[in-house]
Amino acid sequence: MDSAADRRVRIRRIWLLAGLSAAALAVSVLLGRYPGPVLTPPSVIGTDTLARDLVFHIRIPRVAAAFVLGAALSAAGAVFQTVFRNPLVDAGFLGVSQGAAFGASAAIVFASGNAWAVQGGAALFAFLGLALSYALATRIRVGDEILHLVLAGIVVGAFYAAGTGILKYIADPQKQLPDITYWMLGGLWGITGRDVLQMLPVAAAGLAYMLAVRWRLNLLAMRDETAFSLGAAPGRERLFVLIAAVAVTAAGVAKAGQIAWVGLIVPHICRRLVGSETRVLLPASVLLGGIFVLVCDDVARVALSGEIPLGILTSLLGTLLFLVLLLQRKIRGVG
Repeated sequence: MDSAADRRVRIRRIWLLAGLSAAALAVSVLLGRYPGPVLTPPSVIGTDTLARDLVFHIRIPRVAAAFVLGAALSAAGAVFQTVFRNPLVDAGFLGVSQGAAFGASAAIVFASGNAWAVQGGAALFAFLGLALSYALATRIRVGDEILHLVLAGIVVGAFYAAGTGILKYIADPQKQLPDITYWMLGGLWGITGRDVLQMLPVAAAGLAYMLAVRWRLNLLAMRDETAFSLGAAPGRERLFVLIAAVAVTAAGVAKAGQIAWVGLIVPHICRRLVGSETRVLLPASVLLGGIFVLVCDDVARVALSGEIPLGILTSLLGTLLFLVLLLQRKIRGVG
């Protein structure tokens, strides 16, 4: 068991991440290409009407959306990795991200890219991906329940990916295909305050539930017989926490498109910082995930005169960090 000194170290690291999150949020609000090339001095905000409008109507909603998106994806990734006892899964597991991509692509092709249709389609098919995976898992007879869900998720994800490919093929190459491609690259360029208010209730409720039951996640990662003997109802509890993870993922993906690698790499980094105990792993993943996506989005909108798709940056940085962990043999299990 961990010593009291180890627990104090982990708690201090959580507080350090909280402080870094606050600093990242404050600095990100001041980052932009107007009026200076990189940073907007606070004094300018009080005197320059355009700078003030940019900060309050564009930057603050975008900064908030980036942090919430990162927190949601990384927390969902930590939940998936723990519940399925697999350190190499993330929000793309169980066909969730693939389903969201299919739903958004279908809305672009058949609903003329209506914003509400894109968001609704992404959310609907993300949940449908989970439902299909669970339904298919009940029909599989190889291995235990965890393996059933793993195999079902692979099948459902491949099915949705094929459907998205068909939609790309039939899409208008002059208008619809570029929209699908750009949406799947991911980005927060069009985020408004209304978008944040639409995303926040689902993301906040899902995160609150996962944090509230975080002390039971390691229990749910055990075999059903063991978890049941310890007083858990593994099937029902596992389903509830997975629904919460899918909900926060769908809320973010519906607004930002496909943002890869966040849910995979951030929990691994957090395990190096605070260990695998989910009571501290979940809060650490929420905070570090928010910082990770926020920093990537800052680079996306400031580095060049034209915005870099956020999904490209998260994938690039995520793969580099993952490679470093692999070379150092620091990929840890979830138990």
